[in-house]
Amino acid sequence: MIQTLEDMTSSHASTNQTDAILEKRWNPKLPQGSLRKDFFEIHPTAASFKGMLYKIRKHAMRCMEDSFAYAKDKWDKSHATSDFKVGDLVLESTTNFNNIKGFKKLKYSFAGPFVIKAHHGELLFK
Repeated sequence: MIQTLEDMTSSHASTNQTDAILEKRWNPKLPQGSLRKDFFEIHPTAASFKGMLYKIRKHAMRCMEDSFAYAKDKWDKSHATSDFKVGDLVLESTTNFNNIKGFKKLKYSFAGPFVIKAHHGELLFK
């Protein structure tokens, strides 16, 4: 169904607002001055359009920086570095052991303790 101007500008019974106000934040038959004041200014002149693009780009950059900071915080909280040294006793997880017979539910979750003999990388030990 193609919405006509009458459909877009007639008030809805439950919200008492038009579909255009809810979707686009302005009525097509009203002048552009009825836009929300906290929304980006949309006007057909080139200077206003350039200013609008600048505001939108600045807002998008701020949102991206906030998103990157949030993702970094989540990563740092969930990925702790190990501080094992040669000679420490450690337990090894058995979740990827394929040679365990019987029910996994009844087996131990960890094997060990094992002594660290050498440190070969950030997360690689012998």
